[in-house]
Amino acid sequence: MLENRKRKAVAIWLLVGVGMIIIQTLLGGVTRLTGSGLSITKWNPIFGILPPLNMQQWNEAFDGYKQIGQFKYLNSDFTLSDFQFIFFWEWLHRFWARMLGVVFAVGFVYFLVRQYFDKKMIKPFVVLFLLGGLQGLIGWIMVASGLNDSHLYVDHIKLALHFVSAMVLSCYTLWFALQLLIPEQKRAANTGFRNYTLAIALVLFVQLTFGAFMAGLKAAMAAPTWPSINGMALPGNLTTGSWISDKMNVHFFHRAIAYLLLFLLVFWYAKAKKISKSFKESVLIQTARWPVIFVLVQVGLGIATVLCAQKAVPGKFGIFEILAELHQLTAMFLLMALMVNLYVVKNKVRA
Repeated sequence: MLENRKRKAVAIWLLVGVGMIIIQTLLGGVTRLTGSGLSITKWNPIFGILPPLNMQQWNEAFDGYKQIGQFKYLNSDFTLSDFQFIFFWEWLHRFWARMLGVVFAVGFVYFLVRQYFDKKMIKPFVVLFLLGGLQGLIGWIMVASGLNDSHLYVDHIKLALHFVSAMVLSCYTLWFALQLLIPEQKRAANTGFRNYTLAIALVLFVQLTFGAFMAGLKAAMAAPTWPSINGMALPGNLTTGSWISDKMNVHFFHRAIAYLLLFLLVFWYAKAKKISKSFKESVLIQTARWPVIFVLVQVGLGIATVLCAQKAVPGKFGIFEILAELHQLTAMFLLMALMVNLYVVKNKVRA
């Protein structure tokens, strides 16, 4: 009984970390939507936890921002007050990342001293901390891609890498927690269905990557129509333009993969219901409904976000930005729900 209580406590701590990663990712979305990501031009992991505390420090920070292309060619009319607004969001994004590190570090030391860990947990924790450190490094590399005289925003491919690595970190942390929470008898065993679930998860990761491309390229504004793409079924330069850098092509693939995921998950749910009848003790019947619910909501939010793209106003947070954040949040919920089901369905052990 004591051992189970220890495992549950560690799992809850890990799930808190997953929640904090989701919030961190949403804050990243706010910094992108408000154009705040390049407002802090220095990477100071330790002392950067404090924002400017007096007018001299604020002017120094503002002077640093004035040296990059985003200010020179896009925000040259910014006052100090305007700068403080975008600075706040980027500072909050970095502050939350630091708090996430503190929660993991303090929790790790606490549970280690209290001897809540067993030997099987050592390797996953090493991987977990490496992924966390890598995520911070990728974040700075992404920001640095826009801190020059020629770019107005960060590189969209590095933005996608930053987002996807955050999702990998959250999935790994969630999987670790599920291993501690869900006993073996609560899992279903079906190799074919598990492989199908894994395939859908891989398709979803491709979709998330294109979603990040959409965000980095601001591709929603390029085709604020539905169901057509500016009156076309296919982009005119689909065969000649880049599939990862051309706004219209990225927009098309993001929509196409969304429809594919919807079809795959509806079929997946029908199979999950049949399989769950063979495993009465499994939690599959409870967990299987959530990916379908989230993908339906996600498609609806995606359509609404695209149709409201024309209402986006630089420097303002209106209906388009709210829908974009909800769209991102639901995408993360969909991914987490799919990961839960991927764990719940294990490979069938051969006799």
